[in-house]
Amino acid sequence: MQPRDLSAHAPYVPGRGTEEVARELGMDPEDLTKLSSNENPHGPSPKAVAAIEDAAPTVSVYPKTAHTDLTERLADKWGLEAEQVWVSPGADGSIDYLTRAMLEPDDRILEPSPGFSYYSMSARYHHGDAAQYEVSKGDDFDQTADLVLDAYDGERMVYLTTPHNPTGSVLPRDELVELAESVEDHTLLVVDEAYGEFAEEPSAIDLLSEYDNIAVLRTFSKAYGLAGLRIGYACVPEAWADAYARVNTPFAASEVACRAALAALDDEEHVEKSVESARWSRAYLREHLDAPTWESEGNFVLVEVGDATAVTEAAQREGVIVRDCGSFGLPECIRVSCGTEAQTKRAVDVLNRIVSEVPPA
Repeated sequence: MQPRDLSAHAPYVPGRGTEEVARELGMDPEDLTKLSSNENPHGPSPKAVAAIEDAAPTVSVYPKTAHTDLTERLADKWGLEAEQVWVSPGADGSIDYLTRAMLEPDDRILEPSPGFSYYSMSARYHHGDAAQYEVSKGDDFDQTADLVLDAYDGERMVYLTTPHNPTGSVLPRDELVELAESVEDHTLLVVDEAYGEFAEEPSAIDLLSEYDNIAVLRTFSKAYGLAGLRIGYACVPEAWADAYARVNTPFAASEVACRAALAALDDEEHVEKSVESARWSRAYLREHLDAPTWESEGNFVLVEVGDATAVTEAAQREGVIVRDCGSFGLPECIRVSCGTEAQTKRAVDVLNRIVSEVPPA
């Protein structure tokens, strides 16, 4: 017996972990600087850590109350009805929920290229398919309504990543509004704001009161430092919010994750510190790296280094882990996550030395 044909499903390629690289190179993990996965270098809020510890004795109980409390808290934060907030195991869980709610077999999504591979993975899991619009290096990765509409062919869902990973570019508000008013009535615009806290552009969530064809993804993995707990959410139009009960996985967001997220929301100072640190780091990277970079509103910077694999491997041998963007279709680029001041300066010193020594691809 074999599973169904999964040959169309390209696996997600994560950034390499500290322990994985340390074992491979025979190094102490403490000697490594990991800047490959866009994680929060300051970790979670101390309030979230305390909430995790407090929740530990309660993990024998299904997370109904914690889930409800988090849903209501997020609804209050964004001025929505509770039914409009779909709490999920990471933002990728929300992608699955929206896919279940929207796609019939053979329906297509439209996604950015390069982009998050799980958009198309989820569509294909649910017997749909995917088309792409190109966020192009030749255009400095600018995102516009015309760029999307030129590729649009009536797809059921259109993914808009802002800030965009791995480039850091944003889709301006007026361009999003143009898209909302241009696509066909059956099309849902899914605005992925996983890195939204780091951007100057306001969240699209406030557009839900005006448009019933927009949903917004958010996560606690980045600015809130809870990546290991897998907790995120979608905000959806009020008119079809009741679909959540029909598509969500029972108790998928854990008790510990919900309690930690609630505590993290109470620590605005920690989020502000994390955001300011990221903004300092990306400015330092762009100013001091001896290689072309692009303006970013995420907690990372895209850098053109020539042979990304050679640079990435050389950096690892010197204790700095960055992301080879070959899996994004950018084999000449690396992505460097924003670290602490010490981590960022170390990465710049190592990368500048390597880039000067590694021959062009």
